[in-house]
Amino acid sequence: MESFAFILRRLARDLGGSSGAAGEGPGGPGDEPAPEPCPFCRGAGYVYRDVPVDHPDFGKAVPCECTAREFEGRRRQLLRQRSNLGPFERLTFENLRPEGRTDDPFEQARFRDACETARAYADEPRGWLVLTGASGTGKTHLAAAIANRCLDRGLAAYFAVTPDLLDYLRATFAPSSEVSYDELFDYLRQVDLLILDDFGCQAATPWAREKLFQLINYRYAARLPTVIVLAVPLDLLEDRFRMRLTDPDLSRVVEVGAARPRGIGLFDPLKLELLGQMTFENFELRADLDPEQGESLATAYKLARNFAENPEGWLVFLGTCGCGKTHLAAAIANYRLKRRRPVVFAVVPDLLDHLRSTFNPESRITYDELFEGLRTAPVRILDDLGAHSSSPWAQEKLYQLINYRYNARLPTVITSNHRLEDIDPRLASRMSDRRLSTVVTILAPDYRIDRTDRPPDRRTRRPA
Repeated sequence: MESFAFILRRLARDLGGSSGAAGEGPGGPGDEPAPEPCPFCRGAGYVYRDVPVDHPDFGKAVPCECTAREFEGRRRQLLRQRSNLGPFERLTFENLRPEGRTDDPFEQARFRDACETARAYADEPRGWLVLTGASGTGKTHLAAAIANRCLDRGLAAYFAVTPDLLDYLRATFAPSSEVSYDELFDYLRQVDLLILDDFGCQAATPWAREKLFQLINYRYAARLPTVIVLAVPLDLLEDRFRMRLTDPDLSRVVEVGAARPRGIGLFDPLKLELLGQMTFENFELRADLDPEQGESLATAYKLARNFAENPEGWLVFLGTCGCGKTHLAAAIANYRLKRRRPVVFAVVPDLLDHLRSTFNPESRITYDELFEGLRTAPVRILDDLGAHSSSPWAQEKLYQLINYRYNARLPTVITSNHRLEDIDPRLASRMSDRRLSTVVTILAPDYRIDRTDRPPDRRTRRPA
């Protein structure tokens, strides 16, 4: 393990120093009686394998199981000492409140999702995990729990509060430092798992920015497992950091917790009787459709159910009024709400109206509070995109909302009566990104219209 040279040097020194001359080691004068020797090696520490004479290991001494266990135990002990966890060693998944620190069902569901993601990452640390959310929501506990779980499995993990880490690096230049700058920085770049807490609140000196970028960029290029706990919103980071932290091929961004927008309940359309009753159970696949129309509707239904159970990426439903896309979007939301899982449903024109209303002096919620909650919701459903007024302000707010969720890879459902080519190109480009989004055009006509004397409506087609 050459990447951990300075750790292994210490380990070898400690292990080497554990044996001494006769009379000075275990069993020497003044020591406790020596334990019974290993029944396999009789205390020698090595054994000879029972292999045929022509075997390449014939006659070679190999470490005994007792030696291997002792070495592994000492290695894990030293790795934990060098993990820099300190007081955070007490923060584990076992003493984590599975629903977080709030009584709000919305936030409890959000935290459960984040906790499940963190547990899965700790069991198989691959890629990057970026934890965002308000202060005090449990991000640091999750990050420390990941580190503790990995250390228990024998992986080298290093936990650091970002401003403190920069102080450690500066301290290595002191003549009294036990570790050189190159040794520590090389370890940080190559350690099995690096966890950076409070990223974004460090001093913004040129030296600090450059050191952090070198560290982040090395691990980004090498695709090394890294957990980053943000102290600021993603969009406040420098572009070069944000680009790497939101790379969909490497990183997963998880919103741990944030105050639920107080204004959401004031315009929650799911409280309306019709939308509140739209479920998967009462969704009709319609026997009056031709095969192509029926197949598109069945495909949309299947994708909607899968998304409701495991929301990942984006799901975009296109089609004429009354084709079933709003029913499916509402069914996703009602499915998750029934199971106390986080979701926010909004009809786009209404959403923009309520954003405008926050500028009223009598508004009970500020624009920033409402907008931040809308864009960071764990699962967001935007119904009827394109039915809003196309004022510059409306277009810009929608772009900010959708672009944030695109960069953060947050699960999103969008419905629209328009074709992709008729939607703002900035939005259409993100909605049609096949690395993130699944676009389905529902070919079924409006169910409200009597089709007895009408030919099939085939004006809507799947976008290229």
